[in-house]
Amino acid sequence: MILVAVGGNISGAGGATPQENCERALALMEINGIEILARSRWYRSSAWPPSDQPDYVNGVVRIEADGPPETLLRRLHDIEAEMGRVRGLPNMARVIDLDLLTFGRQIYGIQPDRDPERLRLPHPRLQDRAFVLFPLSEIAPTWTHPVSGMSIGDMIANLADDQNCLAIEQPVTNTKGH
Repeated sequence: MILVAVGGNISGAGGATPQENCERALALMEINGIEILARSRWYRSSAWPPSDQPDYVNGVVRIEADGPPETLLRRLHDIEAEMGRVRGLPNMARVIDLDLLTFGRQIYGIQPDRDPERLRLPHPRLQDRAFVLFPLSEIAPTWTHPVSGMSIGDMIANLADDQNCLAIEQPVTNTKGH
């Protein structure tokens, strides 16, 4: 199972809202050969760590893609660049953010290092983020963390109480595949 987090919190081209940017990113993924098998609802969440940034719109998709995870990560970064994402300081506001959360049960480079572009799987902070876990629970409710072995329910139960994350649309009907 390949899982990608989608999010953003500032306007995009032509004044597109963060939710419109997220929808556009999904369309660009499909155009670029990344098949979306399932998508969560969109969620609104406060910036993390807490700041004066605008709220984010976040969701998670289950996808199918050819090639190794490094190739997929490059494709995701290319889509971000096409949409106007500027990489700078960590946790800065952004038009779009596409995070490769998992690539099957593969485990890569989980030790922290100073290279933010280095691929780490599963994503090193997914278990700490309500804006990832809530949407993830919709499309992969039985998924377990390949390193800790924790279920999504256990990870949600362990979240810090200060995370604001609310669904902003009705449940999505996922009709494709697995």
